[in-house]
Amino acid sequence: QVLLRDSGGGSVQAGGSLKLSCAASGYDFSRCRLAWHRQAPGKERELVATIRADGTISYLDSVKGRFTISQDTAQTTMYLQMNSLKTEDTAMYYCEACGAWGQGTQVTVSS
Repeated sequence: QVLLRDSGGGSVQAGGSLKLSCAASGYDFSRCRLAWHRQAPGKERELVATIRADGTISYLDSVKGRFTISQDTAQTTMYLQMNSLKTEDTAMYYCEACGAWGQGTQVTVSS
């Protein structure tokens, strides 16, 4: 069973940066699609960024150029670097890989 632990959320002012991490417990997710999702209160969950198993990366249009998804060389941790944060980026962020989900980490951006 894959266990994921996401972390790195916090409160920042608009224009600031945060880096989210998602560590897999004892599992190499090199064969899986890696993804970050987010959900704001009262809104539907959004797929923010993905790395497919073939290495293809894609982003939600609203975060293109500001967010970067990546993974470490051991392929047991993935990241989401978030720059130029906007108030509308405020949400709970979840990592997903190999059918498993992290518990979520809150990102709050204030104006």
